[in-house]
Amino acid sequence: MSAREPAGEREPAGGSGSESRLAKLLPGELTAEQRAVYDAIAGGPRAAGSAFPLVDAEGGLEGPFNAMLLQPGVGGALQELGSAVRYRTGLTTRAREIAILTVARVWRSDFERYAHEAVARAAGFSEAELSALRTGDVAAFPDPDDRLILDVCTALAERRDLTDEEFTAARDGLGLPALFELTTLAGYYATLALQLRVFRVAAPESLDSAAATTEDFS
Repeated sequence: MSAREPAGEREPAGGSGSESRLAKLLPGELTAEQRAVYDAIAGGPRAAGSAFPLVDAEGGLEGPFNAMLLQPGVGGALQELGSAVRYRTGLTTRAREIAILTVARVWRSDFERYAHEAVARAAGFSEAELSALRTGDVAAFPDPDDRLILDVCTALAERRDLTDEEFTAARDGLGLPALFELTTLAGYYATLALQLRVFRVAAPESLDSAAATTEDFS
């Protein structure tokens, strides 16, 4: 295990090959409160601009969204936070996807990586950049703005903090509003990764085994 790898995070968040612990909640089974959350996800901005399917062939929500229906009071607030992080942010799409895929790497979250590599490809990321984000290879991001986002989000995801020097660099290079957004984003996607892990939610398609797991996070 690399010194930079968080303890207890050697398995993908979905549990490779493991069976889901949560059956899909289908539209005809939902209460009015659950249906309101379902509609906000399946019919909101995520669905309109998604680079990956949010609903399966039977109408069940994919990924972390199905679990949000369990407790619609909390799930509705959580999905609204996610919508704000994705669609009402001052961060560029490129900065946001670097940040999300960094959280996915640290948590070994197959679904987050599956979903947001699709978003990143649509935004113009190269396969070399996506491969580098799977391993945390900072050398693949020579642009100083990209590198600062990557460095900050790596620290947030791996150490859950910034040193004084890292904070100063983030404050001066990004601004405090953007830093606030990045801390919120890192916390939100870590929450989703935890829920995906606990409920054993795998990515809906097979992942290349060489990309899905890695031993070197240095």
